[in-house]
Amino acid sequence: MNGEATEELKQKVLDYLGTVTKAKNREVARAIGEDKGLVDKAIGALAKEDKLEYIYLGASFVKLKGK
Repeated sequence: MNGEATEELKQKVLDYLGTVTKAKNREVARAIGEDKGLVDKAIGALAKEDKLEYIYLGASFVKLKGK
């Protein structure tokens, strides 16, 4: 990996988030078997693309937009 959030990685994140209500970045990284730093970048990119959103419930979570 070159340190970039690839389309493949972003799709893995979206696929996983489709199976849960919400998740922490660390949980996503663990579930898909990827480096947390890269998952953080992918989640940030997906948020900019308006495909997911951050929610704050005493801690930061992410979820699919509109789910």
